[in-house]
Amino acid sequence: MGLSRVFIANRGEIAVRIIRAARSLGIETVIGVSSADTDTLGARLADRTVVLGPPDAGRSYLNERLIVQAALASGCDAIHPG
Repeated sequence: MGLSRVFIANRGEIAVRIIRAARSLGIETVIGVSSADTDTLGARLADRTVVLGPPDAGRSYLNERLIVQAALASGCDAIHPG
C-alpha cells in the first residue's frame, strides 16, 4: 500500500515545489490555507484546497490540531510539513 494523497501544511514556493513533485509521482495533493490565501498559486495547483482558518497564522498555519483534523478529514495518508 503506497502513498496516494498528501496534505501540504506549508505555503508559498515550498508548497508549489511539493505539489509539483507529488504530481510527478502520481500522488494527489491537498493544501491547507488561511482564508486570505485561497487564490495563491499553491491553492490553484493542488488537487484540493482546505481553508484552515483566518489569516492569522497562529489560528491557521500554526494550529497543529486543525492541520491534523483537515488531513484526516480529506483522506490523506501523510502530512508534509514543508
